[in-house]
Amino acid sequence: MKKTVFFAALFISTFIKAQEVKSEQALASSEEVQTSVEASDNEPHLKNLRQLTFGGDNAEAYFSFNGKKLSFQTNNPGFGLKCDQIYYMVIDEAEDNKIYQPMPVSNGEGRTTCAYYLPGDKKILYASTFKTGKDCPAEAPKNTGRYLWSIYSSFDIFISDEKGKILKQLTNSPGYDAEATVSPKGDKIVFTSTRNGDLDLYIMDIDGKNVKQLTHALGYDGGAFFSPDGTKLVFRASRPEGKDTVEYKEFLANGLVAPTNMEIYTMNIDGSDIKQITHLGKANWAPFYHPLGKKIIFSSNHHSQKGWDFQLWMVNEDGSGIEQITTESVFNAFPMFSPDGKRLVFSSNRNNNNTHDTNLFIADWKE
Repeated sequence: MKKTVFFAALFISTFIKAQEVKSEQALASSEEVQTSVEASDNEPHLKNLRQLTFGGDNAEAYFSFNGKKLSFQTNNPGFGLKCDQIYYMVIDEAEDNKIYQPMPVSNGEGRTTCAYYLPGDKKILYASTFKTGKDCPAEAPKNTGRYLWSIYSSFDIFISDEKGKILKQLTNSPGYDAEATVSPKGDKIVFTSTRNGDLDLYIMDIDGKNVKQLTHALGYDGGAFFSPDGTKLVFRASRPEGKDTVEYKEFLANGLVAPTNMEIYTMNIDGSDIKQITHLGKANWAPFYHPLGKKIIFSSNHHSQKGWDFQLWMVNEDGSGIEQITTESVFNAFPMFSPDGKRLVFSSNRNNNNTHDTNLFIADWKE
């Protein structure tokens, strides 16, 4: 499942809200930026970098199966939004077009997260709280001395067409159900749920049947993606120990989590052979497999003394050969390769005209 202390950047639903920025100001700022953005000389993997959104917090942009569209979530005040809603865009139409209007998918009620295309590129699954109320649910308390994220028990996973018609509700269990992604084989969905009292990963068939719990260790397991061949999963996880377990359980009992200490893990889709890939400390999250299946790209602040600076990194599947991918701005996350491996989409604070905005960027990927 969701960005100025950028620890709040861990998930878009808790990004620092630029509530003082009015819709007119957000739109005006978009007129002052260019769609073409120069990548740093220290970002040699990124070529032909383009900005796709202009205003608000935009994140979790994921390619359709044919690589031509992106589903994503945004709270852009220029669209009249107060909290995250699901949109999609046609990439070729959005590139080099600052006035391009992405299309809304969710109904504008409640809060949404984690949209992902289904095979056929006409249906999108996402999580929403709309069944429990039209208003945005309350955010996690601030100024507590801890970065906290709300685990909304009202999140359930739905399938919608691109015009917003709900076609099916996939989950209906008490507790949090969100962070769903689809196998490249088009047969399975992985998601995070609290149905057993902890934040664990589950897998189900594409129609929502045959739900199976995959992780059982205490801690937050989430943000899972399938390997290119559909046989493995990569995910983020916290593993509290000692007195930290008390705090973790107390937060979770109150619908909260403090996900500031996470590492990257992999496992088979049946839950076997769980391996910890990173041992970096701090927050390592938003992992995604390179299309060749041997490397993993992810976001991390392990290099940042104060923890505010999130950059993209790549590591071999065995944990060796870590390489920094981005260097610009203090927030880069939610990376995803196109199905053919030729492009990378991610969220970043770069080129935001000194606002709090987090926008979507796409680049040609150079090995």
